[in-house]
Amino acid sequence: MKAKKARSAAMLEARQVRSGICCNKTQKATLRALGLGKIGRVRTHPDNDQIRGMIGKIPHLVEIVGEGTAAGRAR
Repeated sequence: MKAKKARSAAMLEARQVRSGICCNKTQKATLRALGLGKIGRVRTHPDNDQIRGMIGKIPHLVEIVGEGTAAGRAR
């Protein structure tokens, strides 16, 4: 069995910029699903349609901080 090559997938970072206190349940659930919950938290997710759709549902609460490849990032 051949080993699969690790390819660098595009990633994006989402930061919570506003509180979800006065939002409805579905918007709060979307925040939690993105791994956010406190203002200023940043989470890295794969850049795909599902994640972009989730961010698109709550653009008033989050912002996209960075976009790029996972291989080009040093932590």
